[in-house]
Amino acid sequence: MALPFLFEFWAMEHQLPPPGDWRTWVVMGGRGAGKTRAGAEWVRAQVEGSLPTDPGRASRVALVGETLDQVRDVMVFGDSGIIACSPPDRRPDWQATRKRLVWPNGAIAQAFSAREPENLRGPQFDAAWVDELGCAAIDKGTNEPNKFLDPKSSESTLPRYSTGRRDELLQMQYLRAMLEYWDDTAVNPVSDLYNSSMIDISRSHVWAWDARPFPHFPSNLALWSDGANYARGHWLNGRATARSLASIVAEICDRSGVTHYDVSRLYGFVRGYSVNDVDSGRAALQPLMLAYGFDAIEREGCLHFVTRDGRAMASLDIAELALNDEQETELELSRAPSADVAGRMRVNFVEADGEYEARSAEAVFPDDNTPSVSTSELELSLTRGEGRMMAERWLTEARVARDTAKFALPPSQVDLGAGDVVRVGLSEGDFDFRIDHVEESGVKLCSATRVDEGVYVASHPLEEVAVMKPFTPVAPVFPLFLDLPLMTGDEVEHAPHIAVTADPWPGSVEVVSSVTGSGYQRNLTIAGASIIGTTQTPLAAAKPGLIDRGAPLRVRVSNGHLSSVEDAALRAGANLCAIGDGTSDQWELFQFAQAELVEEDVYELSMRLRGQLGSDGLMPSEWPAGSYIVLMNGMPDQIALPVANRDTARHYRIGPTSRSYDDEAYIEKYEAFRGIGLRPLSPVHLRGRRLDDGDLAVNWTRRTRLEGDSWSGFDVPLGEASELYILRVIHGGSLKREVQVMSPEWLYPAGLQAADGVSGAFEIEVAQVSERFGAGLYTRIEIND
Repeated sequence: MALPFLFEFWAMEHQLPPPGDWRTWVVMGGRGAGKTRAGAEWVRAQVEGSLPTDPGRASRVALVGETLDQVRDVMVFGDSGIIACSPPDRRPDWQATRKRLVWPNGAIAQAFSAREPENLRGPQFDAAWVDELGCAAIDKGTNEPNKFLDPKSSESTLPRYSTGRRDELLQMQYLRAMLEYWDDTAVNPVSDLYNSSMIDISRSHVWAWDARPFPHFPSNLALWSDGANYARGHWLNGRATARSLASIVAEICDRSGVTHYDVSRLYGFVRGYSVNDVDSGRAALQPLMLAYGFDAIEREGCLHFVTRDGRAMASLDIAELALNDEQETELELSRAPSADVAGRMRVNFVEADGEYEARSAEAVFPDDNTPSVSTSELELSLTRGEGRMMAERWLTEARVARDTAKFALPPSQVDLGAGDVVRVGLSEGDFDFRIDHVEESGVKLCSATRVDEGVYVASHPLEEVAVMKPFTPVAPVFPLFLDLPLMTGDEVEHAPHIAVTADPWPGSVEVVSSVTGSGYQRNLTIAGASIIGTTQTPLAAAKPGLIDRGAPLRVRVSNGHLSSVEDAALRAGANLCAIGDGTSDQWELFQFAQAELVEEDVYELSMRLRGQLGSDGLMPSEWPAGSYIVLMNGMPDQIALPVANRDTARHYRIGPTSRSYDDEAYIEKYEAFRGIGLRPLSPVHLRGRRLDDGDLAVNWTRRTRLEGDSWSGFDVPLGEASELYILRVIHGGSLKREVQVMSPEWLYPAGLQAADGVSGAFEIEVAQVSERFGAGLYTRIEIND
């Protein structure tokens, strides 16, 4: 059975070597991507010929891994290693004593450890399978760079002697050491044969750079469950742009004109540091000194920067200390009152591994009951764990530093100076003091502060995954203005509504307005998307006030769903929708009782109530397919519009709140609104009755915009300042007469009809008039007797 061993048949695209003339092939992928299998099969393809004993393209192969154990256990004997992938008649033998594989055709693959690179100098190779270099960001990760922590993996383990503490500085130092070592021509000489180094370090690849976007990986644990492994893993994302503390201090010195300095004893990992004000080098260094705990010491014309570790470098015998005129005893000890030492420490910083927002961390002693807090503002990018560690170190350091000492050094120890830690034996025990100030007055008079080595031992911070807001790509929104009748009576009568949707929804939408098109001012913030749809079938006209049992209206909606309601809910105003052509004042309001989902995002609406709230006057003979539907469920909101600006065109821009109003994601509208909420409703029950003498008696019933649903009164409220109507007589399409009447009736005498030339069929239309709005919608009847 040869098929199981035909890798070209089973392989995924990324496991096969690329076509063309290449020198180095790199396989990039996470765990489970098949990197080991791809490497093993590539080695087979190089050394095997057509038959088991036929020669292949390569006869000498180097197998290079982090350690020899890794080469043997993974590359050779692993589940996807060379031996497991080889058919029985081509399977190589492992010669353990010589650390090599030998194929039936005589090809040899020799194992090497990256820790012993000199072993690669002697043998000659025509192919090599090399593992990537890399080191986890974990304490003592360089002891075993290939080790990693993953609770879901059986290979999860700490490097030798590691405490498991997160340590990005060690990862940085490992990569620096590797790159600097192989970039040295003394250890990596240029060949006379091919005019290149034995190892081309510019073509090296580091494990691991993740294709997932930082910082959403690792913070989005709901999407990527391995995000919790990031803190102490091999990832370079979010770390590659960091700097060592030593390099930043050196840069500040260089920019300040300081040329004689030493940062070789300065250690720290800086994710980001901002210097906002143009100031002295001292001012730029002080926040770093406070945050990372190091001293600047001048000795013999050189400025030394030294990280505090609290370790004593010398012991002082009190009996051997010098005396001078300023001291009464060889050693003067003092302790500051506890009230002078803060019991709470707060650090404000910029959160790393997240959205770089301002965060704070606080440390407090258990016995502290003071309300005061000592606060420090740092323009540093830190994780929450690092911020908490800094606050705890400052607080502990301040408590220990309550004890101070003054003494004069004996001539035998004049080499000690500022920054050095000395151990002093007292009756209570041995105490360590850091020399902070030295005064030359015949002898070296020193002022020192008590320190404790344990203060500077890094603790295990609680690693908290930064909370990320969901990423929403910014896209233009879709707005619709709706100048509507009053629906509840609580609306601003003259202000239009706006409905906005977007896919995806940007979180919130801003509406800004301007009279001239410049100097926009905020008008409205919309928190949620409206349910907006488009009709896929036409909607024919129907009588208002009666259930429309016509063909279902098919609608495709976005950002929501529609549902059916009971009759009682329908009568109470549920499922109120606006249908229109998109212009601001051409909307009919209707309700539906039944909504049936017929396909994704597509509903059929039936059992409708048409022309609601006086919008029947706008009902056309048919709303065509492609008309807009807006669910009036409270999400469409009214814009701010002064009553004096009604009927005045203004510029509006609508877009994501996260962007400036001049961003291309904003949609611009130029609109004027009549204030349909002020418009009187069209009269109803318009009738014309011919009298015996030929006169025509016309009467109608008015409606009201406000409080028209109550049955407690004899008639609906007027809703206007005065009762006034416009009546028109139209014959043959021409206006013959227009009158204003103050009651819902009018008499058209026969003589006046003759004077107007009205005979045969003609039309009469009536509209109620508002002093604020003008004439409302007309109701029309035809007289044909």
